Amino acid sequence: MNLFWSLTSLTGLAHAAVNLAVMSRVIMKRPATGVALAWLMIVAALPGVGIALYLLIGERRIGQRRATRIAGLRTSYRSIGDAAIRARLRDVDWSRHPAAARGMDRLGRAIVGSSTVCGSQLELLSDTQEVLKAIARDIDSAKTSVLIEFYIWHAGGTADEVLQALIRAAQRGVRCRLLVDSLGGRPWWKSKQPNLLRQAGVEVRPALPVGLFRTFIGRTDLRLHRKIVVVDCDVAWTGSMNLVDPRFFKQDSDVGQWVDAMVRVQGAAVAPLAATMIGDWLLESNENFADVIEDTGVQLIDPDGPADVQVLPSGPGEGADGLLQMMLALINGAQTELVLTTPYFVPDDSLLRALRGAAGRGVDVTLIVPQRVDSLMTRHASRSYFEELLSIGIKIHLYQGGLLHTKSVMADGTMSMFGTPNLDMRSLWLNYEVALFVYDAEFAETLRDLQSSYLQDSVEVSRSDWEKRSFTQRFIDNTLRLVSPLL
Repeated sequence: MNLFWSLTSLTGLAHAAVNLAVMSRVIMKRPATGVALAWLMIVAALPGVGIALYLLIGERRIGQRRATRIAGLRTSYRSIGDAAIRARLRDVDWSRHPAAARGMDRLGRAIVGSSTVCGSQLELLSDTQEVLKAIARDIDSAKTSVLIEFYIWHAGGTADEVLQALIRAAQRGVRCRLLVDSLGGRPWWKSKQPNLLRQAGVEVRPALPVGLFRTFIGRTDLRLHRKIVVVDCDVAWTGSMNLVDPRFFKQDSDVGQWVDAMVRVQGAAVAPLAATMIGDWLLESNENFADVIEDTGVQLIDPDGPADVQVLPSGPGEGADGLLQMMLALINGAQTELVLTTPYFVPDDSLLRALRGAAGRGVDVTLIVPQRVDSLMTRHASRSYFEELLSIGIKIHLYQGGLLHTKSVMADGTMSMFGTPNLDMRSLWLNYEVALFVYDAEFAETLRDLQSSYLQDSVEVSRSDWEKRSFTQRFIDNTLRLVSPLL
């Protein structure tokens, strides 16, 4: 009996020591306060399970090899900005833009080496069938190279027209490279389509492969969330849309069709988008940056259009919190109007304070989110913020026409953010994203028109009605808010 109690005591002491060690590590890693508190709570409340979860996904581990390669690629990415200066593509007429825009340019350049380039044409499209057909047409016109990366590729419908266009391009001698996230695109990787593309000559690679061994090297939930298409380094696409036909995608999730938008880019902003995709490609291959740049024909294009654009890639190893800092600068720069659309709204404290500050100084702030999303936990965590936002005059609209997936911010009819990041901590801290910060009144007006179309199919949340929610609803929302830094 004494031996039993001795062993029990030793086991308890060992467990307490491990708990204390993990909690000490959380504190010493100095994550955001909300993230740290969430992890401390989980480790304390769920002995064993909490420790295992923290060791798996508690830190932004990407592995030493990847970290070293990303550091090298950042130097190469900055070289494009230096070349843009020599080519006078950085000669932006800042007198056309608000003072905040120039500050954002300096900020992006300092954090991730992202410079604003002048002179791009941006065409915003929101009809997903039209987008897929237009991408297929651009690929059919390719003469030298096609670069594509997506978080999700899903077979079926009009998405297959893009597949066939890619096969035709490879068969006529165009160098085609395709990168699809290994986890986001898992069903696609199990289909016949990757082999069909390879047989046609398309170079196909999974991004951020997962596996038991890789779990010990880096986090498996750090994902490539970017969506980029570049054809002949003459035209590029990016935005919120995965390579899917929404009529065939997640039809059993009870959220309706996904509602997205993409932008077709021509002019100076094509090169940094191409360089972003090439960097991702090189992380999964043994090719050389300069060789791929030459092979794909990446070149700085003369100004061609009214928009001045700053392409901002972000993710672990790529400038820490660069995307968050740029978002905060955009929100803090707004003087009259701010309209935001996002499928997942789980802000960190700094983003929440920025929105409150904007409303407090008289900015008309409107947040548009979907009525239904495909994550129950995220939906409840998101709604825990509504009462606070409504109380300071921020208008919240729930989109009724499906899962609104467009990620956009429009400020004062002059500055915009459009791209792949959600307004949640996963996009701002964990995923590899790409955002366009656009300094152009014409694009801002077009984006505002799109946002207005979403408003027409939305229901505004009434503060008085929201405050009448049941105790159970509020308790569930607020409980899940406690773990929102981890969603």
